[in-house]
Amino acid sequence: MSKKVGSWQAVGALVAHYRKHARLTQEQFAEAASVHVDTVGSIEQGRLALQPDRAEQFDELLGTKGALALLVERMPVREKVVQFAQSLVDHEQEAVGILSYQSLAVPGLLQTRDYCRAVFGYRYPAIGTETAEQWVNARLERQLIFQRERPPVCHFVIEESILRRQVGGSEVMREQFRQILESTEPVHMSFQIMPMDRAPHAGLDGPMVLLETPEHDLLVYLEIQRVSFLVDDPEEVSDYHHKYGMLRSQALSPDESVRFLHGLLGDR
Repeated sequence: MSKKVGSWQAVGALVAHYRKHARLTQEQFAEAASVHVDTVGSIEQGRLALQPDRAEQFDELLGTKGALALLVERMPVREKVVQFAQSLVDHEQEAVGILSYQSLAVPGLLQTRDYCRAVFGYRYPAIGTETAEQWVNARLERQLIFQRERPPVCHFVIEESILRRQVGGSEVMREQFRQILESTEPVHMSFQIMPMDRAPHAGLDGPMVLLETPEHDLLVYLEIQRVSFLVDDPEEVSDYHHKYGMLRSQALSPDESVRFLHGLLGDR
C-alpha cells in the first residue's frame, strides 16, 4: 500500500474514532456536517483526503479542539497530490533550479485557482468535486516554494497554443495571463512563449521538467497521462538539457514574451 493512502487512512481512522467517541453514527454525523454519508465513509477509509475547511468543521462538531485541522495542516505536500506526481513534488519542494516546458496547459507552479479548477473540471472520466478541490488545493500549495527564504531559480517555456485555449473562459484566461506576468517579475523567474509557427522545434516529444537538487544533482521529470518517470542517468539528463537549451533559443525572447502576453490582455 502506498504511503499516501496510508497517511490519509490514519487521518480517517482518527475521524472515525472521534465520531464514535461522540456517539454518532456515520449517518448522524453526515447530517450534522451537511455532507453525504458516502463522503464521511470515504474520508474515514482514507479514500478521500480531509480538506482544511472540512477538518475545522469536523473539529467543531466533534469538540476535538482543532486536532484534525492541525493534523491536516501538517500533512506534507506530497501526501496531498496524486500518487504519480509525488516524485516531482518530492524534489520540487527543495529544488534550487526548475526548468519547465509545457505544451498542453499552463505550468502548475503558475496556475491560478480558477484555471486549475477548470483543468481538473475537464478531466475524463470526471472526478468528484471533493477530489477535484483536494487536487486544486494541493497544486496551489506547491507554489509556496516561491516564498522560501531562497526560492528556486525558475524558467518556463510555454506553447502559444496553451494561451489561445479558453480554459474556463476568457476572464479566467485574462486572470491567468496576469498571474504569469506577476509571478515571473522577480529576477529569479522568467518565461518564454513558443509561437505556434515555430515548427518543427526541439520540444515536439512532449513536456518536461528539469530539476536541480540542493546537492546540484540534475533530474528530469516526464509525465504522460497518469504515468510519470524520473530520469537521473547523467547522459540522458544531459540530452534533455540540450533539448531545453534549444527550445529557449527557438522561443520568443523573455521581453518579446512579456509583450505578447500584454497584447493578449489588450494592453498595447
